[in-house]
Amino acid sequence: MIYLDNAATSWPKPPEVLRAVAEFLEHAGGNPGRSGHRLSIAAGRTVYDAREAVAELFHSPDPLRVIFTQNATHAINLVLQGLLHPGDHVVTTGMEHNAVMRPLRALEKAGVRLSVAACSSDGALVPAAMRQALSSGARLAVVNHASNVTGTLSPLTEIAEIARRQGTLLLVDAAQTAGVIPIDMSALGIDFLAFTGHKGLLGPPGTGGLVLGDRVDAALLHPIMRGGTGSRSESEEQPEDLPDKFECGTPNGAGIAGLGAGIRWVRSRGVEAIRAHEVALTRQLVEGLLAIPDVTIYGPADATQRTAVVSFTIRNRRVSEIGLRLDEEYGILTRVGLHCAPAAHRTLGTFPEGTVRLAPGALTSREDMDATLCAIERLVKG
Repeated sequence: MIYLDNAATSWPKPPEVLRAVAEFLEHAGGNPGRSGHRLSIAAGRTVYDAREAVAELFHSPDPLRVIFTQNATHAINLVLQGLLHPGDHVVTTGMEHNAVMRPLRALEKAGVRLSVAACSSDGALVPAAMRQALSSGARLAVVNHASNVTGTLSPLTEIAEIARRQGTLLLVDAAQTAGVIPIDMSALGIDFLAFTGHKGLLGPPGTGGLVLGDRVDAALLHPIMRGGTGSRSESEEQPEDLPDKFECGTPNGAGIAGLGAGIRWVRSRGVEAIRAHEVALTRQLVEGLLAIPDVTIYGPADATQRTAVVSFTIRNRRVSEIGLRLDEEYGILTRVGLHCAPAAHRTLGTFPEGTVRLAPGALTSREDMDATLCAIERLVKG
């Protein structure tokens, strides 16, 4: 089997991640922050260690500004629903995932003004389009770091500079880049960073988080869920302290333990080294697909301008048929369709059919790419 669906969730997980989950449940299975006994203390230490690992990975100086969530979608909703009010203006792009578009469309119906900056046919956001969209002022700009359909990277440095000049806060969806592209929040000028744990960070599903930048006044961000935190239990009001203001209920301790192990695995290999490996795989895929007749690929031709995500179609073939045959005849697992990103496919001109998406990962080999290209060429030849 060749697993090429890492843009949906990474697989396999490193053995260290599996061990961390099992060891948490066996040796530190208490409720962190809720009790003073040894299991609760051990659980709390594991969660805080993971919080520190996240802060170090993204160059955030304060681990307490790392908010653990269920996934990137949860983190994005925390910002959109906790920050925006009727009458506010928010700007996003034409390549966003439904994790961004669905809550924004709901907020638009509630009175928030929404502008969508157009992207080019290869999924690239032109900074001038964002500058124009922000020219009338906006409270928030929302941009994915990389498209989950084409892998196209956004020019974050330029976008952050434009947003800062306009006094606009910047939310970056790093679901596709956390762990595979170096991210320095301070250097890039990111105000909110939403990440998921189960993709490039190689952690378990059900993990992710939101990192608050230095410029963010947490008092202006309202929690979208309230409840027990283990702190200030004498009050029936949600505490204002971070991270408790945005984390309530029993956390996913086992998942967070696995996330911490995944981050340590990534850092031990080096994000730059993982990036170089994935660029090589992407270049191999792009060049190989371009050489096959009747195949169209989407996104930039330059592998350094995208993540390891390559979408393609074959002339006069349904993407569902291609995906099924790759799976059943060659043991190659891909994802077909719209990838929860109809806005992106409208930009690319692939709506409503969608594409076949190939997404290698840190543990994918060059031999896997050779076998995949051979299989696709055979499908084209019938």
